[in-house]
Amino acid sequence: MTRFLCDAMLGKLARYLRMCGYDTAYALDRGVEADDAVRALARRENRRLLTRDATLAARTEGAIHLSARDIEAQLRELREAGVSLALPETPTRCGRCNGALEPVADGTETPADAPDPGETGVWRCERCGQHFWKGSHWDDVRERLP
Repeated sequence: MTRFLCDAMLGKLARYLRMCGYDTAYALDRGVEADDAVRALARRENRRLLTRDATLAARTEGAIHLSARDIEAQLRELREAGVSLALPETPTRCGRCNGALEPVADGTETPADAPDPGETGVWRCERCGQHFWKGSHWDDVRERLP
């Protein structure tokens, strides 16, 4: 599966791609903003760059230039570029930090805002500890995917 790097202008898109199961780094999470540093990061980690910067895209082999500002149009542009966008049956990546998700066992204590893992599937990020489940946000993202 393709690994992506979203530049500083595409933080929301990074979260959507993670929900779709893509290993997606966000340049600002890595403290990287300058064009040369972004290009070097993409090359070093073998990631396909996604950017709204036409000049940066033209200078970076394999980059995808997205001209849209809003997330729904960006998702359509990605689909038109051949990127498959669908939510997996089981969430695999943390939308916050890109870490791998692990299922939370029935009977395990969860935060007050999370459902009971015995009643609803709950996953926990191995890296940052965030809990995820298929709630209304999952449905909202599914509706926005082209």
